[in-house]
Amino acid sequence: MKINNTVVEDSYRHKGLRKKLVEVLKNKGIIDERILSAIGIIPRHIFMDSSFINFSYSDQAFPIAAGQTISQPYTVAFQTSLLEIKPMDKVLEVGTGSGYQTAVLLELGAKVFTIERQRELFLKAQSALKMLGYKPQFFYGDGYEGIPSYQPYDKILVTAAAPIVPQKLLEQLKVGGKLVIPVGGDSGQTMMLIVRESENSFIRSEHGAFAFVPLLKGKAG
Repeated sequence: MKINNTVVEDSYRHKGLRKKLVEVLKNKGIIDERILSAIGIIPRHIFMDSSFINFSYSDQAFPIAAGQTISQPYTVAFQTSLLEIKPMDKVLEVGTGSGYQTAVLLELGAKVFTIERQRELFLKAQSALKMLGYKPQFFYGDGYEGIPSYQPYDKILVTAAAPIVPQKLLEQLKVGGKLVIPVGGDSGQTMMLIVRESENSFIRSEHGAFAFVPLLKGKAG
């Protein structure tokens, strides 16, 4: 298999399982053909630990390094659909994690700035994305702080649960931009879509219940 002119180990079985996954996501209400195409192209097994590779195309979340998870494909597709990514959108991703969501954003043509606080994940995601030929801008640091040096962003995607929406992320969103974030505590979160109408005006809407690992402050070794 070639992705971005890079040869990647990807069997006919993997491809068949991805087709089935795409059908599962369609049946769950994902209708954006560009997102479905991205899910059908990206080899999710590259982003997973070897012990879970046989489950790579199940619509489930699985553990990765540093006590984190690779999100359920439906969750990845749903969050991405809320953002309505356009080619060349400047996107801040808070929580690189495995790098799978990053790959979906890049496959949609976004210019991605992604930040991760866990050094082990930061390095693993770089390796996986590089193997696939994807080239986001990587940052190692505190997601609560965002990446102010490259603001404003057209879209911001947070891939971990925050008890409140971080003020610094709101400040880094451009007027007319969209922020998607799961908000809540350990018992579950609500997916929030926030649209910045003006410098001081934000419209918030709720889009269902989800379960994410917490968004933690600071850097981890």
